[in-house]
Amino acid sequence: MSPSVSLIRAQSYDRPELRQALASVLEPLGGISAFVKPGDRVLLKPNLLTGARPTKECVTRPELVYCVAQLVQEAGGKPFLGDGPAFGSAKGVALANGYQPLIDELKLPIIDFHGKRYQTVSDEFNHLLLSKEAMEADVIINLPKVKSHGQLTVTLGVKNLFGCVPGKMKAWWHMEAGKDRDRFGKMLVETARAINPNLTILDGIIGHEGNGPSGGEPRQLGILGATSDVFALDRALVDILQIDPTQVPTIVASQTLGLCPELSAIEFPLLQPDDLRISDWRLPDHLAPIDFGMPRVLKSTFRHLYIRFIQEPITAYSER
Repeated sequence: MSPSVSLIRAQSYDRPELRQALASVLEPLGGISAFVKPGDRVLLKPNLLTGARPTKECVTRPELVYCVAQLVQEAGGKPFLGDGPAFGSAKGVALANGYQPLIDELKLPIIDFHGKRYQTVSDEFNHLLLSKEAMEADVIINLPKVKSHGQLTVTLGVKNLFGCVPGKMKAWWHMEAGKDRDRFGKMLVETARAINPNLTILDGIIGHEGNGPSGGEPRQLGILGATSDVFALDRALVDILQIDPTQVPTIVASQTLGLCPELSAIEFPLLQPDDLRISDWRLPDHLAPIDFGMPRVLKSTFRHLYIRFIQEPITAYSER
């Protein structure tokens, strides 16, 4: 059966408009009830990259997470937020990016992916561990942001699932991959295959272009996408952004592993990629190396510990 990718134009994060847009983009897929049943524990996995640039569209917008959480609750599900930011905690990054009102109003728990581990199913990467908290959810809804990426060209649905790797394990994964972009792409694809999100809803209303994932600038795109096949969605977005798929390691790896369909094999029940094409999406000025040497891993680890256990508590105390 051909994968289906639902694409629409959506220009606003205004909640009533966004609710309607979500209903429209999910309708061809059967609506939220096709994915969430009463009593399900539903992980909402946004991109919570950093709390350092809250106005630069580096993370999934809280309005989108709010509306998706509402839909889940209305379907009888029990949503919770989870992520494993490279620096700081999921809660700290979420609050820095304006998530507090939705957390309070909907009483959403936030879980940091650390501590408990779950072994991956890939033979090649069986030493790499994922968060047990993520893997034990009944339903996983992946909520990526459209962004350029200084190591991987672009970050979309597959890369967002790297957040299910506990905190500082990410730096060690970078070091394990060495200088091989193809191997790192394969690692990310195998991670996404192991996690196997039930639903991916893409925040492309405003993207982040240039020297991403955090050093670029916001860009109005007006795109909202949804699918049960994260690999098909990424393939469609690469076409919309007019990026050469051979320059995106996750696309190359997913094609090599037989997980990424050809564009012609994807069903688009609403808009076609041609209808949304962006002619001048800005990529990074240059691609940085994938690998983290040991000094960089240690520096990254200490920065994470400083933000999480010193900076975030001081900020929280000062705001009391």
